[in-house]
Amino acid sequence: MKGSEIARLVAVSLALLATGVWVGGIVVLGAIVAPTVFGIVPAPTSADAMTIVFVSFDKVAMTAAAIVAVAEVVRMRTMVPASPTKVDVIRLAVIGAAGVLAVVQGLWLSPTIVALHRAGAIRGSGELGQKLERFHAWSETCGKTESLLLVALVVLLAHALMAPRAKV
Repeated sequence: MKGSEIARLVAVSLALLATGVWVGGIVVLGAIVAPTVFGIVPAPTSADAMTIVFVSFDKVAMTAAAIVAVAEVVRMRTMVPASPTKVDVIRLAVIGAAGVLAVVQGLWLSPTIVALHRAGAIRGSGELGQKLERFHAWSETCGKTESLLLVALVVLLAHALMAPRAKV
């Protein structure tokens, strides 16, 4: 195996691992942790706990997005032939869209939800509660969209590993 082939393999492997952590975290938090905590722990303690969890995970998601982006740059710079294919362009678009959503979640949605919670908002109750409900809905949509993009990314990264190598 040549150095460029090893670099591509390492890059795609890191991208797959980071994507797995990212999408796995979204699924576990949304499908297991949040419903369990909100179902067992009384309010407002449940919201206190979950805002900490979500803000912490946002950092993981944004870091994973950065790892995936850097890995893709490395993979593309070591490609033979050097010109990107349509699948490469689609993969870059998916990485970009999912990364933007992670940043939107981490720098806007979660901080807004935390601020509303600290201001005493209760979902659906009063003006602040209605605002919290809207931001929560946007956050859920963001997470679901990220998840779908990341599943597609896994397929696209697997495709990158299976793509035939050009002879040099």
